[in-house]
Amino acid sequence: MAPRSALAELACSKCDARYAADRIQQLCTCGGPLLARYDLHAASSTLSRETLATRQRSLWRYTELLPLRDPEQAISLGEQFTPLHKLERLGNATGLRNLYLKDEGQLPTASFKARGACVGVSRARELGVKAFAMPTNGNAGGAWAAYAARAGIAAHIVMPKSAPSIHRLECEMAGARVQLVEGVISDAGRVVAQLVAERGLYDASTLKEPYRIEGKKTMGFELVEQFDWDVPEVIIYPTGGGVGLIGIHKALRELREMGLLEERMPRFVAVQATGCAPIVKAWQKHAAISTFWKDSKTIAFGINVPKALGDFLILHALYESGGAAVAVDDEAILKAQQRIATTEGISACREGGATLAAAQSLLAQGWIHPEERVLLINTGSGLKKPD
Repeated sequence: MAPRSALAELACSKCDARYAADRIQQLCTCGGPLLARYDLHAASSTLSRETLATRQRSLWRYTELLPLRDPEQAISLGEQFTPLHKLERLGNATGLRNLYLKDEGQLPTASFKARGACVGVSRARELGVKAFAMPTNGNAGGAWAAYAARAGIAAHIVMPKSAPSIHRLECEMAGARVQLVEGVISDAGRVVAQLVAERGLYDASTLKEPYRIEGKKTMGFELVEQFDWDVPEVIIYPTGGGVGLIGIHKALRELREMGLLEERMPRFVAVQATGCAPIVKAWQKHAAISTFWKDSKTIAFGINVPKALGDFLILHALYESGGAAVAVDDEAILKAQQRIATTEGISACREGGATLAAAQSLLAQGWIHPEERVLLINTGSGLKKPD
């Protein structure tokens, strides 16, 4: 039997209202993000550890748990498994004896954003979308612009003027219309909302459409296979909008509900910068949502998000898994980024450097045991910001 998507419906992450999946949907009427739900029993008929072992090692190997109905609608730039490195030298030097790094900088457009763009753009095309708008701090815009070009969809990208210039050039070279605004990504988001209202564009903002997260969750599927179906004790993730963390958590829950994983879940760690740490502040108070972080600033531009739409989903993943939220300063981020490069030869982005800084901090606090398997998620290539 050929594998096919087991997508059943969309469910609101706040009020649990249900929506049909095969028409364009944005947010719930209550304002909550919609999440894809699957018929996991039907998916189990073709998706198993054994069948996965026979499939091509690409993002689309998880067909049953991805939203695309027609495989012919898939837009691809050659997504493959990203490397999982055991950091022997760095682990010995830091006292983290089982330290790993998943290098998402090896994906098309050199960041993990390719996962969300690949699935998000493919599903948008399948649903008949002709043009979309989105705010970005950089990498997401570059990825969505590239996949949109391949799909023949018009892309309108809005980003802060302070975003690294390479991202603006990346979008423009892919044919996207780029608009720069003063302020931070929340300011760009307000401009996108206006474009959507005035021109009827598809809103591809973080969690304002249901399918970006479905691409991001393939990180979770991959790492499970790479750890031979025995998940690490700790996963450390640089968190701005947090869709990758939410996606990995969603992926592991789906596999667990299908009986493909044991009950044990990793402890998730959300890493932010001291100059923009709304999730950390909320976690410290055991709050359900975060508050807007005024005057946010950090060199790790990808995590400079003052208020994430999915903050409650991030915090839920932390609380449910017994995880934590940690803030590290810019100096520690740069030192850790350089240490990864000089010790292991891996060009991590600044956000990836933040994960090592957080791991060292948590080890010093005794929150991480030296023997635990700790996975750092490097979300992009350091070569995109050589300065």
